[in-house]
Amino acid sequence: MTKEYIVLIREPEWDSSAVTEEQWAAAMQEHGAFAQAVAAAGAQILGGDALESSDKAVRITPARDGKPAVYTDGPFTETKEVVSGFYKIGVENEAQARELAALVPTGGWLELFPVMQTNAM
Repeated sequence: MTKEYIVLIREPEWDSSAVTEEQWAAAMQEHGAFAQAVAAAGAQILGGDALESSDKAVRITPARDGKPAVYTDGPFTETKEVVSGFYKIGVENEAQARELAALVPTGGWLELFPVMQTNAM
């Protein structure tokens, strides 16, 4: 049975508009190599994408206790690192998830989360 994991890519804050075509091409080549490694391991990339920088993000504090929702536009000054992208992978087990996640290219670090099987609840 396939187990699903989310790999969050955390890096220092960045400006997506400042990335050159050469930098983007090099990054895509690295992510292509990751995709090949996943396939070679018999696992799957189920989804994923790069995320814009935090100056384009919105923090939302949901409504509660009769108070309305609060929307705060980025950038978020207290943030030193941001989630710059993610992958959703389907693997055989946690060991394989760890091994493959460690291959995700990043200038920062990664967080690996098992996906909760909510359809079984």
